[in-house]
Amino acid sequence: MATTPRIAPLVAPFTPEIEAELARWMPPGSPMPPLALFRTLATDPPLAQAMHPLGSFLLSRRFALPLREREIVIARVCARCGSDYEWGVHVAAFGAAAGLGEAQVTATHAPGLPAGVWSMREELLVRAVDELHEHGRIGDALWDDLAAQFDQRQLLELLVLCGWYHLISFVANGARVEHEAWARVLPEESAD
Repeated sequence: MATTPRIAPLVAPFTPEIEAELARWMPPGSPMPPLALFRTLATDPPLAQAMHPLGSFLLSRRFALPLREREIVIARVCARCGSDYEWGVHVAAFGAAAGLGEAQVTATHAPGLPAGVWSMREELLVRAVDELHEHGRIGDALWDDLAAQFDQRQLLELLVLCGWYHLISFVANGARVEHEAWARVLPEESAD
């Protein structure tokens, strides 16, 4: 269902300053035009400039969780938030590279934990996302299970990753960022 954006993203031609900011947000050498989310954030250049370093870190090789686990967390957070835009971008752009097959992609938006889809570590990540989404915290029992599998750096970065993609989901949903034509569409029967 198409909706009108509440905050219109910038459109080309861009000023040199905006062009430079949008280039920072896109992967180096990307043949794609800047994403609608980035063009929406760029309507407030100081905000976009402030947000970029953390967003860039979370998608970098310096991030403590491996690509697959990172993308499971991101897809689950976005699905739980009902963020069709961000879920669809991540599944399309990173899903295959992260080794997510169709069963795993479906499980990111399915209620609960479908049997036989996730490893034990991956199930813990999905449970952590769900607890944070539902309660704003992780209970002691789940934290103990997570701490047995993930080191302190990974746990801290997991919490930040979940919070960041809640933020991004809120921006995409609240501003009604237009869906990218190449992105996947979050099925109506998502995790929430």
